[in-house]
Amino acid sequence: MAVTGSAGTPAIPTDFLIVIEPKRGWVGLDLQEVWRYRELLYFLALREIQLRYKQTVLGAAWAILQPLLAMVVFTLIFSKVAKIPSDGVPYAIFSYCALVPWTYFANALSLSGNSLVGSANLISKVYFPRLIIPGASVLAGTLDFGIAFLVLLGMMLYYGIAPGWGVLLVPLLLLMTMGVALGVGLWLSAMNVQYRDVRYAIPFMIQLWMFATPIVYPLSLVPERYRSLVALNPMAGIIEGYRAAMLGRPFQWDALAMAAVLCVLLLVAGAFYFRRVEKTFADVI
Repeated sequence: MAVTGSAGTPAIPTDFLIVIEPKRGWVGLDLQEVWRYRELLYFLALREIQLRYKQTVLGAAWAILQPLLAMVVFTLIFSKVAKIPSDGVPYAIFSYCALVPWTYFANALSLSGNSLVGSANLISKVYFPRLIIPGASVLAGTLDFGIAFLVLLGMMLYYGIAPGWGVLLVPLLLLMTMGVALGVGLWLSAMNVQYRDVRYAIPFMIQLWMFATPIVYPLSLVPERYRSLVALNPMAGIIEGYRAAMLGRPFQWDALAMAAVLCVLLLVAGAFYFRRVEKTFADVI
């Protein structure tokens, strides 16, 4: 005999009923749940890569052209016209060495900041840890970073620059870059669901952030009294770390340590804020 509810409809057996409740308070990060959905993270990152280059003529060559063309423009304007020094390194490779990680960071930040709004249909229909969506956007950009990094190695060979032992720290620097992009991207993506003005502010913020980071100019050009202020920018220490690792320059360990601390703080704070407002995404988006 079938079990019916109060309205005459078939009742759902409680043995097969799964209730998903939002995490309460600031203690609901639950990284184990994110780990259980790691395959979804991979497939969403793969989808992001396929969508980015779908129906494009140049395809993955854009990963090379973006930092390469920026390097050409910066060399003509800031080196030839403005005469900005490059600490004894050819300006082309000086700027390109910084543009490779910065281009990855800027793209990852922009994509992750808009990732939730772009995945509205998926969020409103299927349950999974929403942290995976901005995480996939950050992970997808590592392919572009790898392609552009190979060009950097070719340029170093052309200029006769051999990396020292510091090149072993490049994976760590990449993880720090991913951490800063994801940490800030979690804040922006969560805020973007509630306030759509955020998507218009992201490009402007990235542009200002770039000029606050020693990309077109060396950190040594910044007056000593402003160095502590520049250290509050985690990408400043990370970019200088890339230059030290690839161009054989001395490491600024204090700036790199500060960048690592800020990276962790941004990542943890962004993740907690994201999980706190995650329960409203499906209703608001």
